[in-house]
Amino acid sequence: MNNRKTWALFALTLLAALVSSCSSDGKSKEPAFTDPVPVPADMALTRAELELVSHSNEFAFNLFRQISVSQDADTDPKSIIVSPISITFASGMLNNGAANNTQAQINKVLGFGKTGADSINAFCYKMLKSAPELDSLTKVLIANTIYLNNGYNLKSTFVQKAKSFYDAEPETRDFHDGQTMDVINRWASDHTEKMIQKVLDEQTFEPDAISYLLNAIYFKGTWTRKFDVANTVESEFHHAGSTKEKMLRPMMRQTAEFDYAETDDFQALSLPYGNGSFRMTVLLPKTKKGQNLNALPPVPTADAWQQLCGNMGTAVVDVSLPRFETSTDIDLKETMAALGMPDAFDGGKADFSNFCDTPVYIGLMKQVARIKLDEEGSEAAAVTVIGMRKNSAGDSGYVTFNANHPFLYIISEQSSGAVFFIGRYTGK
Repeated sequence: MNNRKTWALFALTLLAALVSSCSSDGKSKEPAFTDPVPVPADMALTRAELELVSHSNEFAFNLFRQISVSQDADTDPKSIIVSPISITFASGMLNNGAANNTQAQINKVLGFGKTGADSINAFCYKMLKSAPELDSLTKVLIANTIYLNNGYNLKSTFVQKAKSFYDAEPETRDFHDGQTMDVINRWASDHTEKMIQKVLDEQTFEPDAISYLLNAIYFKGTWTRKFDVANTVESEFHHAGSTKEKMLRPMMRQTAEFDYAETDDFQALSLPYGNGSFRMTVLLPKTKKGQNLNALPPVPTADAWQQLCGNMGTAVVDVSLPRFETSTDIDLKETMAALGMPDAFDGGKADFSNFCDTPVYIGLMKQVARIKLDEEGSEAAAVTVIGMRKNSAGDSGYVTFNANHPFLYIISEQSSGAVFFIGRYTGK
């Protein structure tokens, strides 16, 4: 193969999986409690570490807003699920191989422009070690690995940081052996409880790749207040888009005491998992006179999210929430470039000189994600692939929360507010 036309694919794959669940009957205005609410474990964070979480969340909301903009041109907008923290893990590991302006741009996009790559490493390490220990009732697994093609050598400093901050151990393989793609897909499946069984196929796997880096985050939990399947009924959902067809969705229901807040624009309901260390917050646009129920929900800012987390009070809430499953396959290359890191995708400008001796740039970046939400819980997974090409160069009383129109949902750790997943449900 002509060397000028060959390209080495470096794929960085991150996977994330999650569980949440839903509802029980809410015909009575009195909450039906069966067990005392457990006390959540807090992630012990210094003030400096809380700042790191704030930086990460800034990226999370910027990312989802940019993805939403690119999707909203569709006359029939689909539901979306993404895992920003998984992109932070994967991009943070890759960023240790970047240098100069390329690294500065990645630092800024991930929200760490003033504190740099070492702060991204510190944030990821804190989450890697702390998140799995918070709740014995909620399963959180985080894993990283590196597959390296024969004939290439990673820089020693890059390898050291991958091991120290991400527990990632490089494994050298012959990518032309006809087995490497299956090995990578099997690793993905094993670390997402088979939720994501294929991250690469014949079109995306490149035998001339330099390396594949994988990050897996798996989350599985059940609601602290479980929802009774007997109370789930088919109800109309006002789906996003211009089509006039009537859509029925299984709506789960329960009445119980939850953390709740509202603004002039939306209602916010926090549904805890397990001991409450993790939770799903649903942001439901308010229904006003003359309002289009089919409208897409706006994406909040990181500051608004932080303020919301601090302003929630307890309320007895009559909750109606749809049971749903969403899958997305999103090309992140244009999104990440638009957010402010174009050099990483430009063969004439990319500087990954701290990764290996071969000049490379990002030629592929995408995320595949999936979530299933039902009465018992939810399960979600996200996989991001990055390909590198060789260069030529307050208390609210009783509340009704009827999520019968498009809404946002956020999976986060409660003590820090760290965002693990953001999604929207549009009915489709």
